Amino acid sequence: MTKLRSAQSRPDECSMNHTVPPPVIRVVLADDHDLVRSGMKALLALVPDIQVVGEASTGSELVALVDSVLPDVVMTDIAMPGMDGIAAIKEIHERHPAVLLLVLSLHYTIDLVKRAVAAGAAGYVMKDAPGFELGQSVHSVMATGSYFSPAIAKRLLQPPQATEYDGLTERQIEVLKLIAAGKGSKEIAYQLGLSSKTIDVHRSRIMERLRMNDIASLTRYAVRKGLINL
Repeated sequence: MTKLRSAQSRPDECSMNHTVPPPVIRVVLADDHDLVRSGMKALLALVPDIQVVGEASTGSELVALVDSVLPDVVMTDIAMPGMDGIAAIKEIHERHPAVLLLVLSLHYTIDLVKRAVAAGAAGYVMKDAPGFELGQSVHSVMATGSYFSPAIAKRLLQPPQATEYDGLTERQIEVLKLIAAGKGSKEIAYQLGLSSKTIDVHRSRIMERLRMNDIASLTRYAVRKGLINL
């Protein structure tokens, strides 16, 4: 009888010790560079409970893909041809508010981060972050509803400071630096994740604020204020 009881108890003990695997987190990736998407996918493949279920190279492709597969998390770049990442985030957030949206970008000015969040992004990850942070960001946004790379979180927590540059905003100073460095509107737009028209508007307002009428004057101002070095 003793042996029989012992044998009968084993299945119950095994079932009690059995560990249920965590549910798979379904992720969609969006970036207009194939190599970047391949690298992201390879890093996420190292995390057992994360599965990449689709990839897109433009904002419009991303919106259509999310409609089709309804992932748990979307990781998207901002600067993409046609519909950019922020416009795609806004569209997806309005259609599928339960889908968690993470930005993965090289550009992380405070203004850009705030625009992404206002559009519906739940977090923001830097492309130069260590590889392990990709999976960490997915787990964190699923667990808490948000994730920001440490450097971005630190900047977001800093109180806004008044500038010493004749009333120019932080964004206008960024644009001024790039103009003075010899970059054109399209190049500046790509670097800051904005449109060329927006850059042109910033340039006009900077010139109006500083009462200057040409790029040479803006460059001299930037040098004099220590914004750039020639």
